[in-house]
Amino acid sequence: MTLAKQFAAYTQWRESLSSTIGQFKLWLSDNELSDAQTDLRLSQLLERLREDRLNVAFVAEFSRGKSELINAIFFADYGTRMLPSSAGRTTMCPTELLFDGNKLPCIELLPIQTRASNSGVTEYKRFPDEWTSIKLDIDAPDAMQEALHHVSETTRVAPDEAGRLGFEVGKGEIDLYRVGDDGLVEIPRWRHALINFPHPLLKQGLVILDTPGLNAIGAEPELTLSLLPNAHAVLFILGADTGVTQSDLTIWKDHIGNRGASKRGRMVVMNKIDGQWDELKTLAEIDAEIKRQAESCAEILNLSPAQVFPVSAQKGLVAKINGDAELLARSRLPQLEAALSEELIPAKQDIVRENTEGEFGDVSQRMRGLLESRLAGLREQLTELTELRGKNKGVVEYMMGKIRAEKEEFESGLQRYYAVRSVFSTLTNNLFGHLGLDGLRQLTGKTRETMMEATFSKTLADSMSGFFAQTRDSLSKSTREINEILAMMDAVYKKFAVEHGLKLGSPTTFSLLRYEKELDRLETWCNEHLGSMMSLLTTDKKHITNKFFEEVAVQVRRAFEKANKDAETWLRAIMAPMETQVREHQIQLKRRLESIKRIHQATDTLEDRISELEVVDKHLLQQIQELEGVAAQVRQLLLSDEARLIQAA
Repeated sequence: MTLAKQFAAYTQWRESLSSTIGQFKLWLSDNELSDAQTDLRLSQLLERLREDRLNVAFVAEFSRGKSELINAIFFADYGTRMLPSSAGRTTMCPTELLFDGNKLPCIELLPIQTRASNSGVTEYKRFPDEWTSIKLDIDAPDAMQEALHHVSETTRVAPDEAGRLGFEVGKGEIDLYRVGDDGLVEIPRWRHALINFPHPLLKQGLVILDTPGLNAIGAEPELTLSLLPNAHAVLFILGADTGVTQSDLTIWKDHIGNRGASKRGRMVVMNKIDGQWDELKTLAEIDAEIKRQAESCAEILNLSPAQVFPVSAQKGLVAKINGDAELLARSRLPQLEAALSEELIPAKQDIVRENTEGEFGDVSQRMRGLLESRLAGLREQLTELTELRGKNKGVVEYMMGKIRAEKEEFESGLQRYYAVRSVFSTLTNNLFGHLGLDGLRQLTGKTRETMMEATFSKTLADSMSGFFAQTRDSLSKSTREINEILAMMDAVYKKFAVEHGLKLGSPTTFSLLRYEKELDRLETWCNEHLGSMMSLLTTDKKHITNKFFEEVAVQVRRAFEKANKDAETWLRAIMAPMETQVREHQIQLKRRLESIKRIHQATDTLEDRISELEVVDKHLLQQIQELEGVAAQVRQLLLSDEARLIQAA
């Protein structure tokens, strides 16, 4: 199965999952089981599934055939080249291919001059007016090809302007930015490009990131801080005709290879092997030569040879378009697609499965507990009323007094519930005091002042280290508050379960570990690119300060924003079961008391009331069965392939 077909199958699975959860949400509403919190959680879950994206990044120096490889893997079924592919440099700025149904097909281009500001590309995405938009006529291939060539545009600026925009002039042999005879430097015209195109794969949520070479990666830290680390797959492309050049090795070591450590979804592609197809050599000799090249690349990059995939993207594209199976096999593109499918799709599916499983499982379990609580309360009423058959009025009065006392006892116990709410509110305020964005804003402002006033390099380094130390301390204090909330709610859940028979289970857990790891990653990047002794001694203080706040501090803020959102969701989730059960228990006690009162006033209503409750009993059993049926459908979709095979066996 090709990667495109595998991705289509994944998309169909995700849509089936979304549809089934949507049916569950509708069923809860129709059966008057939903509340504001449950409805919000399921709506957010459905929104995440709808907005799910599969991000694949292609990284290489120029003239390695990135664009042709993208065309061959993803767009061959379109019957032509989606991206321009020719000799020389075709991609001058990072380019994202995606589909947004709220916009017409177009190319949006961010001017290179925006690099002079203190804002990253992600910030600029919030301001459409800053981008130059060019319409794409999808019914006119020639016009579309012409429009797509805008990503290759350059402009000429003075050397000091080039440096100000992040393009160091004349630094090293591999640098492309040199002063011409006219005294100017040629640099990319655009900082970033967004291509909104209604291709079937893009419509299904595929996002492709095509990156320029080393110079552009180094000049745009957001690529290495956010876009590349968050990609589900990164394909690093080498040329079979060039091998591993010094600039290739720099990109690999600094931005992808993670010092030789393997990471899921990271692959090396040795492209243009058709250059070895010498008619004077046998196929065995050609294959041996390609194997030697792949092994050499693997050794230089400190990889296993199995992680290097020799291909001919150009021949693979031609073979797919012309239906030439023999040429396709010789291009070796199917092996790369198979490896990418085995790595990429299952990894992405596992992430979606894990996130959905926890959220849906908690909601469905809570709904099951609610129905079982209602059923238990109803059967308690039935037992009480059945025992009243043939009894005199005094017994009915005794029973009424007993229920009234039970109701008063529960309401007295509610004082503890309100006390818990008060403590919960205090702990929540403490949590957001540490995790909230106000404290981070103050820290960011203070750090900026210190760095701007710094006289020595050590002060700059200490300020950046202090920033991370304090943000990490905030996460540590937040974790302590989370553990305290969790311990308190666990004790309260158990107490109310014992004293009042509430079915609360165990409180939902929560961890900030992922955000701690994100801080570690950002600090490591900062130390390597901004805080190294070489950087501190050779780079202007203002430049280091601006880069730290434009790129690093922005990423820290985003991490804290996500942590705040996740914490808010968790806090609602941990309190919701108790609120629901307390409210339900109050309703059940009230109904029991009202039933006895009615029977006390007119004994002939006893049998009618018992009949009514028996009908409700059957209805509740039916609801539990229906709930389990809908939940089972979701659980079946969430099973991994291995679990499904075991289940079938």
